[in-house]
Amino acid sequence: MDPELLPRLLDGAAFRRLHEVAELDGALVADDFTRPDVAAALARTEVLLTFWGAPALDAGVLAAAPRLEAVVHAAGSVKHLVTEACWARGITVSSAALANSLPVAEYTLAMVLLANKCVMQLREDYRAVRGARHDWHHRYAHAGNHRKTVGIVGASRIGRRVIELLRPFDLRILLYDPYVTEDQARDLGVRRVGLDAVCRTCDVISLHAPALPETRSMIDRRRLALMRDGATLINTARGALVDGAALTAELTSGRLCAVIDVTEPEVLPADSPLYDLPNVLLTPHIAGSLGNELHRMAGSAIEEIARYAAGLPFLHPVRREDLHRSA
Repeated sequence: MDPELLPRLLDGAAFRRLHEVAELDGALVADDFTRPDVAAALARTEVLLTFWGAPALDAGVLAAAPRLEAVVHAAGSVKHLVTEACWARGITVSSAALANSLPVAEYTLAMVLLANKCVMQLREDYRAVRGARHDWHHRYAHAGNHRKTVGIVGASRIGRRVIELLRPFDLRILLYDPYVTEDQARDLGVRRVGLDAVCRTCDVISLHAPALPETRSMIDRRRLALMRDGATLINTARGALVDGAALTAELTSGRLCAVIDVTEPEVLPADSPLYDLPNVLLTPHIAGSLGNELHRMAGSAIEEIARYAAGLPFLHPVRREDLHRSA
């Protein structure tokens, strides 16, 4: 991992627990497998605990790690990390994606409720009339979370957790996911519809699909045009899911609102209008684990290592056959 991240990932309690279940050199943090000290440790390593900034585990790395049997990733996606060489070698892989999904879902829940309450628009209008009384109930008669329609795009871990968190509210939930059957949607307590229907019908649309060739720009100019005036698009998934130029045009017009945590490119240029638009909440990819939430992912990873040490299967395995439709 990036060595600077180690104290943010592992606090004192986590280090103590890790020492209970594994032999390790807590002072050795590898971000380059070719360093002599790292190479020496790699030669006797059975399990790699990885995090953000870990180099790819290619055939050369595996050749230097003849005893390696497992990789435990204390974060979400392993696509950048685990290569075909790992699967060919039979390396078992675990990820803290489930732990990382929880704060994303919580963030999404908050944004759905605030979007239906028209908080961004109300903030701007309140600023404009500062100090003066105003009939907000008349002007915002359409606001609120009573029987609004929310669209979930992608029944991923995060999408399913969002559905679960939205369940207690008086909201109608529609789901688009080509891999979910009618019976499965019914079990989730949602109605399965096409993506165009989600765009046409929903007051808020939240994206939770993986970035794949077939999902690139799935929210394109045509589908953005289908969205009702004043609707809100929430993207905490991947920037590539949305046609960025088309979304910027709609937002600049003021017709739609957006909560954008991920963009393409990852950092927008300084002259992007999205930084300043009053109908946009733009954040720098922080919906996932941030600050003390990293400790949840660390705890999940350490317990997976404890299971490995006890000869038990991982609770959160990553399977090669599932990667083609995961983040």
